[in-house]
Amino acid sequence: MLIRSDFEVAEPIEKVWRFFDDIPQVAACLPGAELTDELGDNSYRGKVLVRMGPVKLQFAGTAAIKERDDAARRIVVDAAGADEKGRGQAAMVVTANLSTTPGGTRVQVAQDLQLSGAAAQYGRGMISDVTAVLMRDFATNLQNRINAADRGLSPDQIKGVAPASGFTIALRAARMALARVARRFFLPYQPRPS
Repeated sequence: MLIRSDFEVAEPIEKVWRFFDDIPQVAACLPGAELTDELGDNSYRGKVLVRMGPVKLQFAGTAAIKERDDAARRIVVDAAGADEKGRGQAAMVVTANLSTTPGGTRVQVAQDLQLSGAAAQYGRGMISDVTAVLMRDFATNLQNRINAADRGLSPDQIKGVAPASGFTIALRAARMALARVARRFFLPYQPRPS
């Protein structure tokens, strides 16, 4: 399943791209993510905890930078993991493209996500909504971490990001789904041309 999203960071592209050089800092922006080992050759071992409704999944796996194009400001990360209780697997290729905007930097993200097991039982809409919520939180955390670094704080001094809360994510995703339905329901009637 291909999920696309984008967000803007109120910082120059050079500063945001430099931040993307520090993979542990980038990972710290994603709610529920934790890097546990640096494996060398731009590869990392880590965990991701996500709760979707009543299901709590903790994936352990690896992530590797497959491509980094400094001129195009493009990075591709390949990640795969399995739920620690054996209830499923996830694989994802994430491509991030940075571009300059009048207000700072636009980050366009494409996530090619493959799920099996418990997480796969949720429909595309729910997974897309949960991903949208996580990306919004990621964008906020990225901006906050850049601002903290500008104030001279080290990565250890920056408050950590809490795991992705199942209730909060479910509530925010449900709100997005209801808004989608309401837009379809309340769109003005458009008669078909004769």
